[in-house]
Amino acid sequence: MSTQLFLLCNREKKEFMKTGEFTEFLSVLMSSRYFSNGSDLKFSYYGQPCELCVRRIQSAESCIEEKSIDCLAREVKDLTIEPSSLLQPDSAKVCHFYSANASTHISIEDPHTSDKTNFRKTINVGGLEKQRCVINEMIDLHLHKSEAMNIHGLNTPRGVLIYGPSGTGKTLLAKSISTQSGVHFVEIQGAEIWSRFYGESESRLTKIFREAKEKAPAIVFIDEIDALCPKRSSSNNEVEKRVIASLLTIMDELGSQPPVFFIAATNKRDLLDPALRRPGRLDREVETGVPSAPERALILSQLIDSTTHMLTKDLIQTIADKAHGFVGADLAAVCKEGFFSAGIRALKRQQNSPCMIYEDLLHGLNCVQPSAMREVAIEVPDVSWSDIGGQGDLKQKLRQAIEWPLKHPEAFLRLGIRPPRGLLMYGPPGCSKTMIAKALARESGINFIAIKGPELFSKWVGESERAVRELFRKARSAAPAIIFFDEIDALAGERGSSGGGGDVSDRVLAQLLTEIDGVEALKDVTIVAATNRPDRIDKALLRPGRLDRIVYVSLPDEATRKQIFLIRFKKTPTADDVNVESLVERTAGYSGAEVAAVCQEAALHALQEDMSLCEVHERHFDMALDLVKPRITQKLISFYDAYAQSSGLHAI
Repeated sequence: MSTQLFLLCNREKKEFMKTGEFTEFLSVLMSSRYFSNGSDLKFSYYGQPCELCVRRIQSAESCIEEKSIDCLAREVKDLTIEPSSLLQPDSAKVCHFYSANASTHISIEDPHTSDKTNFRKTINVGGLEKQRCVINEMIDLHLHKSEAMNIHGLNTPRGVLIYGPSGTGKTLLAKSISTQSGVHFVEIQGAEIWSRFYGESESRLTKIFREAKEKAPAIVFIDEIDALCPKRSSSNNEVEKRVIASLLTIMDELGSQPPVFFIAATNKRDLLDPALRRPGRLDREVETGVPSAPERALILSQLIDSTTHMLTKDLIQTIADKAHGFVGADLAAVCKEGFFSAGIRALKRQQNSPCMIYEDLLHGLNCVQPSAMREVAIEVPDVSWSDIGGQGDLKQKLRQAIEWPLKHPEAFLRLGIRPPRGLLMYGPPGCSKTMIAKALARESGINFIAIKGPELFSKWVGESERAVRELFRKARSAAPAIIFFDEIDALAGERGSSGGGGDVSDRVLAQLLTEIDGVEALKDVTIVAATNRPDRIDKALLRPGRLDRIVYVSLPDEATRKQIFLIRFKKTPTADDVNVESLVERTAGYSGAEVAAVCQEAALHALQEDMSLCEVHERHFDMALDLVKPRITQKLISFYDAYAQSSGLHAI
C-alpha cells in the first residue's frame, strides 16, 4: 500500500521544487525523520532555503501503534513514586507520528494555487444559508450550465461581491462554498499581491489566474479586495492603477474562456473601483449583515458543538437574545471566554475535562463588546430604575418605546403600526432626565450610545455631517440600539436662528433629520433626547415619525421626594431624630438634584463636626437646607406650562 504525503510550500514555490531530483532528495530527507500533520520542515537545498509544511498524510504504513503508547504509560507508572500521579492516556488526543519510505509519493503545492479543498473539511456557516444558496446558484449556472445558457443568448453571472461588517463570516462563507462545490479553489489575499519591484505585482496576478484557467472549472476568491482595487480616482499611485487595470483585463478574458468564477470579499464596498462592480465582472453583490437572534442561536450552537457543555436550546436562545449587535466573530470570542471560564473552574476542582454551563457563556457575553460598538461604546452606568424616585409614568413610556418592539414585534405587525422612533424628555434642570437615560442604558440590556450635542460639531467643512452619518451607521450595524442625545437643543436648534444661511448647525440638523426619517429606514434604532430648552428645538424634529413621544419631566411631588430621600438614606446612615416627612415638606419646589444635594451637604456637615460620626442627625439637615435653596423659579415653571399648551406638546 503506497503512502501519499502532501506538502505545502510556506513561501512561493520555486522552479527547482518541480524537478525529480528535488523530490528524490526530499524522499531521502523524510525517511530519516519522524513527522506528523502540521510539522514544519526547514532545510537547505544547494544553498537555497526551503520551508515546507506537512498538510495531509494518506495510508501511511509507519504509524506508531497506539498500544505502544499504553505500554509507555505503564513503564512510566512503574518508575513513579506516587501511583496516582499519572493520568491515563486519552486515546482521542494521541499524536500520530510517521516516517517516509521508498514507496512514499510526495506532492508539493504552491500556497497561491494549491487546491485547498483537499486540505479542508466541510465548513459549517451558521446564519448565512440564504447567502450560501444565492451564491451556489450563481456558481452552478456559470461553471456547469453556461453552455446551455449561451445557446439561448443568455450570459451567466461571472462573479459575486460579498460585503458586510468585519466578523460576519464573509471569508468563511467563501471557503465553505468552495468546499461544497468540489472544484479547484484559489485564494488570494489582496495585500499579498503587492511587490516593490516593477511589474512583479502584475506578474503574480497573471500566474495565479493562469493556474486557475488550466485547472478550470475553478473558483478564484479575492479576500480584502479593497486593498487590491481601491478607487483609481482617489489614488496617485501608478502601481495601483496598473494592477487594477491588469485585474480587470484578466477578469474579462477569463469570462469568455474555460469557466472560472470570481468571489470577492470586502467590508469597505464604497472604496472599491467602480469598474470592478459593473455587470460582467462582479455581477451580484451579497450582503452579510449583523445576524438576527435566531441566526445568532444557530451560530452559537455550531460554535459549541465540538465542546463539552450542558446548554439546552432554550439556554442558547436566551444568550442569543442578549447578544444584540454581535457578529459571528464576536460570538466566537464569547464562546472562547466561556470555555476559558469553564477551564479555570475545572482546574480549581481538579477535574480532567472542563464542561461549559450557562453561567460560563453569560460571563463570556459580559466580557466581549460587539465589534460595531467598540469605538462608541460607553461604560454602562451602575444606575437602575430603583435608584430613581418616582417618575413611574415616564419609566412606563420608556419601556413601551424600547422593550415592547423587541419583545412583541408581532403585535405591531398585526395592527399595522411601527414602533415609536424617538422620545424627547424636557423639563427644568435637575429633574433626573439624564439619570433616567443612564438607568435605561442598564435596564434595557441593548446597545447604548450616548452623545452630547456639541460633540458632533467640527471646524472642518463637512466633518460634522460625516460624524452624524457615521453615528447612525454604527447604530444600525449594532441594532437594536439606543442613541441618547443629551442637551439636544445645542445640536438641533431652530434653523435660521443664527442668521447665516450656510451655518454648520443647519447642515447638521438637516443630516440628522435625514438619518432619522429619510430614504434609508432606521430599523431597531430608538432616539432618546433630553433638553431643558424645548423652545429652541427645530419644529421639524418634533413632528410625528421622528420624536413621537414627548414627555414633560416636572419637579418631583411629595411622594417622589420621599422616595428620593429613602433611596439616599440607604447609602447615608441617619439617626433616629431624622424625620423624613418633615424633610419632604421643607423641600417643596426642590428638584431631584437639589434634594440629593441636601443629603450630600448634610453628610459633609456631619463629617465637619466630627470625623468619627457614623450617622447624620437632624441638625445637619437643618444646616444643609439653609445652604441649598431651590433654584427653579415659579416663572420658569410657568414657562414650561405655557410652552406645553401653546406648542401642543404634552406628556404622552
